[in-house]
Amino acid sequence: MTQDVEMKEKDHATPSHSVTTVVPSTFQNLKEIASLIETGSYTKEVRRIGRAVRLTISLRRKLTASVLSAFLDFALVPGSEAHARLSLYLPKQDEHEMEVDTATSVSQASGKHLLPELEIYCYLLLLLFLIDQKKYNEAKACSSASIARLKNVNRRTVDVIASRLYFYYSYSYELTGELAEIRGNLLALHRIATLRHDELGQETLLNLLLRNYLHYNLYDQAEKLRSKAPRFEAHSNQQFCRYLFYLGKIRTIQLEYTDAKESLLQAARKAPLAARGFRIQCNKWAVLVRLLLGEIPERTIFMQKGMENALKPYFELTNAVRIGDLELFRNVAEKFADTFNADRTHNLIVRLRHNVIRTGLRNINISYSRISLADVAKKLRLNSQNPIADAESIVSKAIHDGAIDATLDHTNGWMVSKETGDIYSTNEPQIAFNSRIAFCLNMHNEAVRALRYPPNTHKEKESAEKRRERHQQEQELAKHIAEEDDDDF
Repeated sequence: MTQDVEMKEKDHATPSHSVTTVVPSTFQNLKEIASLIETGSYTKEVRRIGRAVRLTISLRRKLTASVLSAFLDFALVPGSEAHARLSLYLPKQDEHEMEVDTATSVSQASGKHLLPELEIYCYLLLLLFLIDQKKYNEAKACSSASIARLKNVNRRTVDVIASRLYFYYSYSYELTGELAEIRGNLLALHRIATLRHDELGQETLLNLLLRNYLHYNLYDQAEKLRSKAPRFEAHSNQQFCRYLFYLGKIRTIQLEYTDAKESLLQAARKAPLAARGFRIQCNKWAVLVRLLLGEIPERTIFMQKGMENALKPYFELTNAVRIGDLELFRNVAEKFADTFNADRTHNLIVRLRHNVIRTGLRNINISYSRISLADVAKKLRLNSQNPIADAESIVSKAIHDGAIDATLDHTNGWMVSKETGDIYSTNEPQIAFNSRIAFCLNMHNEAVRALRYPPNTHKEKESAEKRRERHQQEQELAKHIAEEDDDDF
């Protein structure tokens, strides 16, 4: 019996220890985020609200209907218009869940003044929950209601949350296949953000409009909007990466491959490691642009961690272009046609056919000092009614463009290659070094512009007396440290 009593006492003693190490619940975390938003609203500190939004993303997978209902009762006044409007989008939850928390939250919220930041934040939480639950129609209605509410709120502390709402507003319509319906509304929101000097909102809405245009292959309209929209220093690294990606796609379609390559590589380099899908898309387009420029991407690009399977079609395509085998290029294009169509890169791959022929012709030019046009057509695998005539036109155009250094003998039907000279006697090494130096200088200038300094440092000048006192204190401190070291020994 004594053992039973002792065991019962131990069993009763263990829960008291476990209560002290309980991890805060999702509802408690949301309450802390709400207090952070309130502090940021009263002190006009936008960074606090940005931190609250970042903390919310980490809690996204833990959101449930009961937690959101309790948080609405805590953040908003029950029975108010905002509370009733937001509660419509929540599914019914169990009555016995979160009873204690809801009771305490009602008593706390009754004496509160409703902040617009908290109301807009509740819209963001509901949108995240509805999209994760794949209730896209409800998410679309909720996002439309949030945008209508945002138009009546003109506070700089709301801008960070509003930029997220703009994104999910467009995303919910994209998921339902109705992206074209909100284009006019996005343009109106961009105009409002410009008038309110909401630069973060302008960045987000410009990217959403570019995505909207590119979704329907309206590249000319996207370029007109991009060229006329005001540009300023980037406030969000994510939005800047997206802008560079869309700019690279526009430049690629407009045949401006050099600018497109720079934008796409910069977007892939600046993107965070967690954004794997975005980096994969950047690398796909960058590989195609480099192939169109006549470059061969390094093998390490296709061997990046977590990207091997996604970039495999483009690796085989690169191999076909590097060899200059037209037949292998056709087989790869047919084999991965579905992948290329899904990535919307099929039109670019059609352009690559000319590069494959040129690469094969360049290899022939290096290998043979003289070769007949019939053998050129055979090696290039030109499947046409008159392959010799096609080979002659291809060779003559390559010679005219400077792709190969050879002459064409029309009477005998030969291509005669010239002796290859020393590349270091040309300007190509200088051009290559110049591009690398320009890239390094550009990166240095961006790093200098990103530096932050304490406020009013240029106004505060140290007087001679203060400088003397500071030197004296430093000497006393050094002497004191030296005496302590002597005592230790």
